Amino acid sequence: MEESTAARNVKAELDQLLSPGMFFEGLPEGTLREIICHIVSRNHPANQVILLEHDWGGSVYFIIEGWVKIRTYNKQGKEVTLNILGSGEVFGEMSAMDEVPRSTDVITLIPTRICSIPSGDFLKVLEKEPLVGIRLSQLMAKRLRQVNRRLRLREADSTSRVADVLLFLAEGQGKPVEQGVDIPNLPHRELSSLSGLARETVTRVLAKLEKAELIKREHHTLHIPNLGALEDVLSTSSSLLE
Repeated sequence: MEESTAARNVKAELDQLLSPGMFFEGLPEGTLREIICHIVSRNHPANQVILLEHDWGGSVYFIIEGWVKIRTYNKQGKEVTLNILGSGEVFGEMSAMDEVPRSTDVITLIPTRICSIPSGDFLKVLEKEPLVGIRLSQLMAKRLRQVNRRLRLREADSTSRVADVLLFLAEGQGKPVEQGVDIPNLPHRELSSLSGLARETVTRVLAKLEKAELIKREHHTLHIPNLGALEDVLSTSSSLLE
């Protein structure tokens, strides 16, 4: 008998959630089959708000394809980008576990496909599968390490701060290629918010990094040919400013 449309859709969802790089990679297929009927997948256009700060957390979200930014505001009302997340990453998990309102906004940067799972079902998987708990702990440790690194550099010069943001994106969203790593070529206003620098300063620093052949900007991607060389900028950035 020919496979029904519903069965094909279920298989497609499973294949996406279990594919390499996804949060659920390596989990028993049977575990996800128990909750697959509650999973909702949606395609979102760029600049669409997915979550708002202070909303109550009814779902946990998994990025299948695309990028989102995690945003909040400082006391002066200025937008602050806290993180950029891409395919395979999860958001909304903290509200699911703490049962408290959301603490940030989440907005798509480009057309993005996202799966959502009711918080209760996610917690059931978390209780049943130790691997999910381990992966969640690794995710939180990674994010904390990234925040600590950025805090250490907040008083550094502008070149170091921009280079650090690019390395931060490479760690989280970098795609290895034949020579180097490709990262999202974000608008300068997003890099400005991530680095805490004026947009004009970010534009100037990117031009210097490109002139030094440490980056190469294309339409949708920014190519870093040598991560080690860009790392060196954090301690030798003054030479690039001459």
